[in-house]
Amino acid sequence: MWKKNLVETERGSFEYFMQGQGEPIAVTHLYSEFNELGNYFADMFLPHFTVHLINLKDAGNSVRAEKDEELSMKESVKDLEAIRKALGFERWAFGGHSTGGMLGLLYATLSPGSLTKLMVGGATASNEYMKHEGSMYSPTSPLNKRVKEILQTLNSPESTVEERREAGKEWTDISLYNPGKRKEYFVTPSSGKVVPKRLDYFSYHDLPHFDILQDLENVMVPVVVYGGRYDAQCPLVFSEEIHSSLPQSTLVVFEESNHYPFVEEKEKFAEMISKFHGVSAEVLR
Repeated sequence: MWKKNLVETERGSFEYFMQGQGEPIAVTHLYSEFNELGNYFADMFLPHFTVHLINLKDAGNSVRAEKDEELSMKESVKDLEAIRKALGFERWAFGGHSTGGMLGLLYATLSPGSLTKLMVGGATASNEYMKHEGSMYSPTSPLNKRVKEILQTLNSPESTVEERREAGKEWTDISLYNPGKRKEYFVTPSSGKVVPKRLDYFSYHDLPHFDILQDLENVMVPVVVYGGRYDAQCPLVFSEEIHSSLPQSTLVVFEESNHYPFVEEKEKFAEMISKFHGVSAEVLR
């Protein structure tokens, strides 16, 4: 079990869960809530890092936002900085998957001096993925109609527990390269449930204007970018785009993965983490 902690900062009290040993790394997701069970993605860093799995504002027992604007990506970066300072770290690493990766990229553009290194995957530097036919979120995707139906079931108060459970399973299956292995992948309990208020703010306020692609050329910290070859949420082309735009980055492609390579190709992902641990400020490519 992960150790629960609260840290008092100039921007309020934040809950985080800590485990592992070695250099510090912050791990979070833009609209997820964590607990003592940890998280499948965060678990992968434990052999090499002291992981700080962070609940942002309105998640878990962290401080509540007084204004909706406090849930924005830019304000979340400020919160991460306040947490880093309160914990006494001059710099730390950051790891983020999906919108956690998007947050990590923004962190690197706004506060590069605070990071030793960065790992992002299943992510994008702009909102263009919402138009890509390879993304299930795009109206041009053959998956989009069903995805909307699943979301409606998950969010409807009229849905039964069983209906929501089945919808959740189908959602996961769409995001797996081999859905038949779902039970095998997720046999261990974990945390990371969606915080609706944070998701809504991202969807309706941050996402429509999100585009930091041009800013990436100024990021001088080492970055490891990864993506699944068959990612149905954020297609691989957007990880490739991030890699091409960063001066110090390397790209790892998971050939038998969709959106969750840290469970779909766990051994290869662990190898990537090990190499990431050894990364210094030298040019990666």
